[in-house]
Amino acid sequence: MSRPAFVLQGRDRDDDGPIRVGFTVTKKIGTATERNRIRRRLREVVKRVDGAAMRPHSDYVLVGRRAALDRGFSVMIDDLHVALDRIGRGRQSRT
Repeated sequence: MSRPAFVLQGRDRDDDGPIRVGFTVTKKIGTATERNRIRRRLREVVKRVDGAAMRPHSDYVLVGRRAALDRGFSVMIDDLHVALDRIGRGRQSRT
C-alpha cells in the first residue's frame, strides 16, 4: 500500500508470534542522516498507532520515502491507518 511518506507491505504468518514491524530506507533517498531521521519518524508513527489496527500474527515493513522528512506526524498517522485498513480488507477478500 503506497502513501506519500512510505510504502507499507504486510504478510500474515502461520505462527502465534507477536506483530513484527520492520523499517527500511534505501540509499537513493539521501544521506545516512536523512535516512536515519526517516526511520526514527516512521518508528514514532508506528508507536502512536493503536496496536489493534494491526492484524495479529503479521509482519509489516515500512519502506520510507523522502516525503517522510517533511510530512506532519498527524498526517502520517492517518496515512498508516488508511494503509493498514486497505491491507486488512485485501486479505479478507482473498480468504
